[in-house]
Amino acid sequence: MLTTPQSVAEQAASETIPSLLHRNATEYGDLPAVTSLDIDGHPTLTWAEFRTQIAVVSRGLAELGLTAGKRLLIMASGSPDHLIVDLAAAHLSAISCTAYATLSPDQIRYVAQHSAAEIVVLEGETELSRWSQVLDDLPALRHIVVMDVDAIPDGNSRFVSLASLREKGAALHAADPDAFERSWAGIRPDDPLSMIYTSGTTGDPKGVVLSHRNVVYEALAVHGLHGTPLHTRTIAYLPLAHIAERELSVYMPVVFAGHVHTLADPGGIVAALGQVHPEGFFGVPRVWEKMVAGMKNMLGAAPEDRREALLAANGLLQEGYKLRSAGKEVPAELAAKIEQTDKAALAPIRAMLGLDQLILPSSGAAALPVEILYFLAGLGIEIQEVWGLSETTGAITSNTASAFKAGTVGRALEGIEVKTAEDGELLVRGPVVFLGYLQTDGSIKPDTDPDGWLATGDIGTIDADGFVSITDRKKELIITSSGKNIPPTKIEGMLKEHILIGQAVAIGDDRPYVTALIVLDDEIAPAWAATNGVDVGEGASLADHPRVIEEIEAAVKSANSRLARIEQVKRYQVLTQPWSAESGELTPTLKLKRRVINERYGPNIADLYPA
Repeated sequence: MLTTPQSVAEQAASETIPSLLHRNATEYGDLPAVTSLDIDGHPTLTWAEFRTQIAVVSRGLAELGLTAGKRLLIMASGSPDHLIVDLAAAHLSAISCTAYATLSPDQIRYVAQHSAAEIVVLEGETELSRWSQVLDDLPALRHIVVMDVDAIPDGNSRFVSLASLREKGAALHAADPDAFERSWAGIRPDDPLSMIYTSGTTGDPKGVVLSHRNVVYEALAVHGLHGTPLHTRTIAYLPLAHIAERELSVYMPVVFAGHVHTLADPGGIVAALGQVHPEGFFGVPRVWEKMVAGMKNMLGAAPEDRREALLAANGLLQEGYKLRSAGKEVPAELAAKIEQTDKAALAPIRAMLGLDQLILPSSGAAALPVEILYFLAGLGIEIQEVWGLSETTGAITSNTASAFKAGTVGRALEGIEVKTAEDGELLVRGPVVFLGYLQTDGSIKPDTDPDGWLATGDIGTIDADGFVSITDRKKELIITSSGKNIPPTKIEGMLKEHILIGQAVAIGDDRPYVTALIVLDDEIAPAWAATNGVDVGEGASLADHPRVIEEIEAAVKSANSRLARIEQVKRYQVLTQPWSAESGELTPTLKLKRRVINERYGPNIADLYPA
């Protein structure tokens, strides 16, 4: 049992995802497992019902020929059906992989050919329209299962609806229920479970293969570190192709019998928070940045006395947070004042946002600007920053409510070792390190050195207390023409502290000084303009308005005031078009595709370096 005082390693060594699902259906069968926020009435499956659905779909997939070691691709938004298909494949010892919904046809072709998947599960017409462009190049793909029956083209035997697969699986399961139990009985903790394709910031994506031990250990270590209880409520709103969402919304709920609420459109997360009031909530930095920008916009529109009172309360909580971050005690008088102020002024705001019951608010995938961290702490929402990779099953390190340092990513989880190489690259060893990369012949090739250390590609430091700080990606460091090494994400993070700036990329490789391309936030900027009486007129761009130019200039000056002279942005250009994963400048996890940006905006960059 996972509730015994065994070490994390001992517990992870004896469990698999199917064995834990069996436990949940047996011991917590009447508790809620998954709720859809996208269907009227928000239908909920209990753990017993959820596992029965998994059994039915598993039998249907087996009938299509899915067996141990074969790969199953899924391209669909978050939903109970998505989770069911994924976990159904796990019971067959197959390797499931959710592909990012933003992949282009060329990228789909690459992933499908590299994985050699014989079965793919698609949501509907949107996904099918892109896959149909490359199906002739995928002779190994035998079956396309479509969730939306109305999207299936006529007269093509490769297509089957999820409904018909379920119907067939239900009949098979009713005729021989024990077949499902036999299908997973031989699965062991070190067997492959799932695969994630890296988002490919510098080249073709790689297939990261994770084991049952990897995902169970990660769940146990994270929950143990933070002391989070069983049966926590969470919202699955990020792509399930992302390691953080996959661990938080697929595996952790299985390990701890949690209650997942699926949300297909991340744009609906504000309303979803108010409905669910989650106990655990993970946001990539852009989610938290937008939340803070929205709050600041609301403050800007509030009556002056109300605005000043809330800002004073925010400052008070920040003061206490900064003291604790520095390892200092909060004086009793200040602590009492913080408690009183929080209860009177800030607790109602958290309740309004749906963040009043949070036990573990966290952030990862990229650095969260420290000013965003402080502002949220001033609302009583203390974000625990984590650091991790797809190759490490998610978090390697984490801050906690009782042991944190703002601006760091915390200390290593139980049983995980972190050290720095001579060039500053961080190396990791432990049970969360992946099995290896999938090869085109179907084999799995480890990527650790003979002593088990994985090179993360991140540059960082470890202080005397064990807290890790990330400086930059090894492959993304700017090396100027004078030979100076400059971390671009530090500069970009400071620029993005301004609510108008959605994205920024620092330029300077092989050049005499640093410049930047800046993109306005396509959601916040129009709202800011309306609040501040800025009217650009039809066909004009906010990026060209004098008030906006003035704000961006102030943002650049603010960043430069905190940067070393060699790091300062000497020239910049504000672009008129937003960046997104769909337009190609960002990965699906909203990281910059620097190579694409440098190629696409070559003339703009050239203008920043006049002869």
